[in-house]
Amino acid sequence: MAVQELTQETFEPTVTGNDIVIVDFWAPWCAPCRAFAPTFEAESEQHDDVVFAKVNTEDEQAIAAAFQIRSIPTLMIFREQVIIFSQPGMLSAGQLQDVIGKVKALDMAQVHEDIRKQQEGTGGDA
Repeated sequence: MAVQELTQETFEPTVTGNDIVIVDFWAPWCAPCRAFAPTFEAESEQHDDVVFAKVNTEDEQAIAAAFQIRSIPTLMIFREQVIIFSQPGMLSAGQLQDVIGKVKALDMAQVHEDIRKQQEGTGGDA
């Protein structure tokens, strides 16, 4: 599957309309971003069930600000609209494969239950 370029208009529908979305926050002037791009693109060809997307932080500053992107490249993974992984810096092909495997293996029913419990626990004490 080809890597998608996300914009302010396409970001939310992409995240809400797909089970797993991996977003690479990057900029054209960033050498590590350019070095990571072939790894990201190659991995996208291996996972038809995952959306691989990029956000150009120069063009889409509002998205970068909303997710408090302070360093690029930053990789962020959404599963069922929950941010499961967020990490600045390049990953090797092996590291990216490992992270994707762990994201796919997550028990999302348990993740959603944990989020619900956390929200209930912090909501009543404030």
